[in-house]
Formats: sequence, structure tokens, C-alpha cells
Amino acid sequence: MSKLLTEMVDFAKQGAGVVYNISEIHNSRQETVTVTPANPCQNCYSVAKAFTVTAIGLAVDDGLLSTDERIVDIFADELPENMDPRWENMTVHHVLKHCAGFSGGFMDIDCVDANTFGDDYLDYLFKTPLTYCPGQGYAYSDAAFYLLSRVVTKKTGRLMDEYMWERVFYPLAFREVAWSKCPKGYPMGATGLYIYTEDMAKLGEVYVNGGLYNGKRILSEEWVNIVKSREYEFHKISDDKCYGKGGMRGQMLLFFPKTKRVVAWHSYEGPDLTSWIKQNIDRFN
Repeated sequence: MSKLLTEMVDFAKQGAGVVYNISEIHNSRQETVTVTPANPCQNCYSVAKAFTVTAIGLAVDDGLLSTDERIVDIFADELPENMDPRWENMTVHHVLKHCAGFSGGFMDIDCVDANTFGDDYLDYLFKTPLTYCPGQGYAYSDAAFYLLSRVVTKKTGRLMDEYMWERVFYPLAFREVAWSKCPKGYPMGATGLYIYTEDMAKLGEVYVNGGLYNGKRILSEEWVNIVKSREYEFHKISDDKCYGKGGMRGQMLLFFPKTKRVVAWHSYEGPDLTSWIKQNIDRFN
């Protein structure tokens, strides 16, 4: 076991809560350690948003989408009458940055009964007034990434999970994937992605290597740089020494550009491994 994994496992065992698995990829060598035995396929909660960002990037790479496109143009044939006029100003970029105008926590199916939104989530979303003009505020919501899931389908003609199976999950040899869906069968995009910890880490390997995985091009280097510079879900930790995306209950995916290291874990209210990483980052970077 690597020194990093050894110390992380020791720390994880000292605290309250549960850490299930920790996976590290360093210099293209992967090692995964089980701290507490459990179902190996776990909900990564909001780490799912990083996969949705990747799906958007694939559509951009394919020339099917621009982050400057307006949402009302993408869904021109599905818009209800008497929408909040501020929707006219909303772009894909606004949605990616959680500055689209949705209220904080809107459409969070991990905290709110999913039946609240009826059987047509997109229609419900379009008919709900915005809380501010796009680009003039910030509020983290799952509604934004459900909308992005629908953008992917609108632009590619495929459900986002099907698109990702072809372009990411299968090429990266994911063992098992399940994505929670709305009543009409569209992936939620924001949460509800059940994957193995070692497979979650593989996405970080793509980003740490400029879009490559085992020498194969998955994403353009341009999109990887856009994600890092605009912080589309992957946020800087300790300046730019590390980028990470976390999820509720203590999920995390981190990548370290300088040392080409990736670390991911699944947990349930476990010890604060992210703070431990911040405190020890210079020793492993």
C-alpha cells in the first residue's frame, strides 16, 4: 500500500462515521483499499456533476454545443407560455456555474421528495420563476445539472448515461453504473450516480492527463483547461495544487496536476479526509 493510502486509512479509522473505499492513481498505477466493507457500488452524490460536466464537454468537443448558447434556443420547441422573461438571458455557462437564477437547493432529490416536481421535471423547471437574473448571483442547485442532462440529450439525441457509456464508461472499463432518473427516464445529472470508487477515480485520471486515459484521447485538452480555469465543478484546493469535487455524506474526487495523482473515496459521514489532504498536501505533491 502506498504511503498516502496508508496514512489516509489510518486517519479514516480514527474518526466517527464510515469510509468505505479509497482509491489512488499515481503514475497510471491504481490501488484501491477497502476501509469498511459495503456494497462496492455507491452513490457519489454531487460528484455526479463532474460526470455531467464531462458529458457537456464531449458535446462541445463534437461541435454540437457551445457554452455560450442560450437555454431558450436549445429548448425552443418545449418552452411553456408566460415563462419568466429572465430565462432569455440564461446560457449553458450560467447553468454550469450555478448562476442561472435557480434558488439554492432547488430540485435536490436527496433532500426533497422527488414527487414534489410532478412527472415532467423540465416543464416544472421552466414554469418556476427565477430568483435572480442569470449571471447576477450564485445559488448551488441540482436543478441546474438536471437541466444540463436534458441539454446533452437535446444536442446528441441520446440519454446522457447512454452517451457516457459509449464515450467514457466503457472506454475506461467501468464495472457497474446506475444513474437515478426522473419519471420520464432522463438521468438526474446532479446526483444519484452509483459507481465503484476505483471507477470514480478514473475520471480524475482523464483530467489530470489533459483528457487522455491510458494514452487514448477521451476529452480535448482544451475542455480540460476550460474546466480548470472556469472551475466547472472541479474547484481549486490549496491554490491550484489540487482540484476536487465533493458530494454529500463525504464523497470526493481529487486530482493533483503537478504529481499526476488522483484520489477518490466513498464514505458516509466519515472523518474529514479532505481537510487531512489540505493539511498534508505538500508532503504528497
